[in-house]
Amino acid sequence: MMKKTIKLQDLDCANCASKIENAISKLDDVLDVKVNFMGQKMILEADDDKFDDVLAQAKKTAKKIEPDLVILA
Repeated sequence: MMKKTIKLQDLDCANCASKIENAISKLDDVLDVKVNFMGQKMILEADDDKFDDVLAQAKKTAKKIEPDLVILA
């Protein structure tokens, strides 16, 4: 299992953070996700062998909700 903290930039509001967290949590192979608006970060957990794919899906999902979001991963 792999758990990574990913920095975010330009996350506009707590509501957006909640929407992103909710959408990413529904993706296949996501074991856990927390999006922290105040800390401007996302903690993503997935199996080692699937982590890169999960991260790519998470990025796409987050961008649909918050197009100006910068994900530093």
